[in-house]
Amino acid sequence: MIEVLLDLTKELTVERPLEESLQLVTQAAVSLVGADHASIRLLDATRDTLLAGARAGSAPGARPLAFKKGEGIIGWVVEHGEGALVDDVNADERFVVHSGQGFVLASMIAEPLWSSGEVIGVISVSSPQLRAFGPYQQLLVRLLANCSVSPVERARLKRLALYDDMTLAYNHRYLVPRLNEEIERARRSNGTVCILLLDLDHFKQVNDAHGHAFGDRILRLFADRVRAKVRKPDVLVRRGGEEFVLIMPAVSDEHQGLATAARIKESLESEPFEVAPGQKLTQTASIGVANWDGKESAEALELRADLAMYEAKRQGRNRICVA
Repeated sequence: MIEVLLDLTKELTVERPLEESLQLVTQAAVSLVGADHASIRLLDATRDTLLAGARAGSAPGARPLAFKKGEGIIGWVVEHGEGALVDDVNADERFVVHSGQGFVLASMIAEPLWSSGEVIGVISVSSPQLRAFGPYQQLLVRLLANCSVSPVERARLKRLALYDDMTLAYNHRYLVPRLNEEIERARRSNGTVCILLLDLDHFKQVNDAHGHAFGDRILRLFADRVRAKVRKPDVLVRRGGEEFVLIMPAVSDEHQGLATAARIKESLESEPFEVAPGQKLTQTASIGVANWDGKESAEALELRADLAMYEAKRQGRNRICVA
């Protein structure tokens, strides 16, 4: 057990992206207590919502579900700043069932992550077996939380300078510098760059009809959906409001951006977002596609994608236009 904590502490001294640090912690948690599943979540900028972070064990491929502070056992742990050892989740009145959970859950441990006297998140482990954990395993999870929170918090604060905390996409300050970087790389290698400008359709009506908390949830789900439909090297940026830019370096040809836009469009049309249990919404987007012409600046490329997106809006929305 000590070896797991020592190895994790050593790994977390290496500067790495926040997601990688969180993934290391969840993997250590599974190994440490013999859990079937582990996840870690961090509070967003409003300190009201626990955003998806990382998961390990069963169903590792998807992001963990987001919880409101006070919602479910995990939300209770954050709200009260206390750990929870639960022998049978279905007998615990705090437990909330989510249809997107993706794994069997019977017993669990959840411990808060403390930094500078405040709870910044929660780590949880679970098992499909009843009474799988005891006080000793809870102590191990607490030790894991204590030894990992400082490097995780450093990575989180560094990330906040460049990332949109709500959607986990990069923020607008990152857009032009990163696009310039990709254009310069393409110029040196005689390569390619494509960008997609995505704008959610009638999003003001969503906020007006359902409230801003509902709209924020749609934005998070939209960003997750886009990330699930694109390549690992592609970079998602939230330009502002309901506008996003997808930077696609080294596309194979001028049609790859269009194919990606079509894949995103089809997914939005056919798979409604489950905002809450039993509450779904289909949210479409208008998409502009622009391939770098080999000479233009980042600002010029962004403008062409922007104009293409507005043409898609003009034609009736839920469309793709190529610059």
